[in-house]
Amino acid sequence: MTRKTVIPAVLASGLLLASCGAEVHDESGAEQTVTVQNCGREIEYPQPQRAVAYDMSATEKVFALGLADRLRGIVLPSTADEPAMRSPYRADYESADVLSTDVLSREVVVEAKADWVLAGWNSGFSEERGITPALLDQLGIKSYMFTESCFNFGDQPETVPPLEALYTDLRQIGKIFGVEQRAERLVTDLQRRAAELRKTRPADPAQVFVYDSGTDQPFTSGNQTAPEEIISLAGGRNIFADLAERWTTVGWESVVSAKPEVIAVVDYGDQPVEQKIEFLKSYPALAEVPAVRNERFYVLDYGQAVSGPRNIEGAEQFAEYLRSIGR
Repeated sequence: MTRKTVIPAVLASGLLLASCGAEVHDESGAEQTVTVQNCGREIEYPQPQRAVAYDMSATEKVFALGLADRLRGIVLPSTADEPAMRSPYRADYESADVLSTDVLSREVVVEAKADWVLAGWNSGFSEERGITPALLDQLGIKSYMFTESCFNFGDQPETVPPLEALYTDLRQIGKIFGVEQRAERLVTDLQRRAAELRKTRPADPAQVFVYDSGTDQPFTSGNQTAPEEIISLAGGRNIFADLAERWTTVGWESVVSAKPEVIAVVDYGDQPVEQKIEFLKSYPALAEVPAVRNERFYVLDYGQAVSGPRNIEGAEQFAEYLRSIGR
């Protein structure tokens, strides 16, 4: 369903600034290209004309850079419907052409006549589903993988702290689309807010368990995803901060032994967050865990939990919660 694109109010100040120092585009008719490093590959990009973004991580990076009107469309799994409607970018979501409410696929990209695709490795791109940057290259379609996801890509994976990965993506997407100054202003603001949070962190961090889903085994965040940085900036410590993984399964016994004081429950459409909390409260093995005993459950919005411009907002709000419980 194609709708008219509307830039959300939250971007107004950034767009006004952009008008004072707008990026200059070549008008000679010759195709201009830029070259960036992405997951160990040096890629030359012409400026996208029919871009496709997958899920909230990709989509909100594009929205935050004021590029909603440069998208051919988005692929937004139905599990992200409710988080998208809670997002400060709701107007942009409502105006976007939603190409699919399922996972990213080659068929959707080809049918949309996309010339550039933004997604993560194993977060959109997939060998199993037959949609990889290499396969898209064969079709003449450029792609860009989230820097955070480079951790899982190729024979020599890259390890980049999640916030640095976010800043890299914003700068490089800005370069690809010719809005580098706008991207730098956004990154500078996010870095300033992160620095303010670091100043107020307590010496004794609260122990925090991130619960995404799972009953037999919990699915949680290691140290290579945004929640690691959200928790740290807010003044907590991810109980799996020593686990060099992105999102992964662990055993309940490791959760119990860590004695988390707070459980951050990721809220998206796979299951109502209230049901997740009820499960945690009723699971016998967790009965004496401090977070369960004291009913300290924090709802972490999906749009803040994935790599994106709202990670700092997530840290600010989680910091407020921790201070409110004396941590």
